[in-house]
Amino acid sequence: MAVSDKWEQIKGQWKQFTGSVKEQWGELTDDEIMEINGEREQLEGKIQEKYGIAREEAREQVSKWLDKHLNN
Repeated sequence: MAVSDKWEQIKGQWKQFTGSVKEQWGELTDDEIMEINGEREQLEGKIQEKYGIAREEAREQVSKWLDKHLNN
């Protein structure tokens, strides 16, 4: 399954994944998580902003999180 297909699964079930997102990136507020609404680029941007990391690092964190949740 391609990464974009995997992300479509997350996007389609975003509300089910919000708790896991909050657990992984606790600096994100509930409102921010709901605003992201399954948009990967928005999630990466918020992680970058909140944690003061490079976009590539945020992208890597999201990829690892994605693998953890869809490869079980």
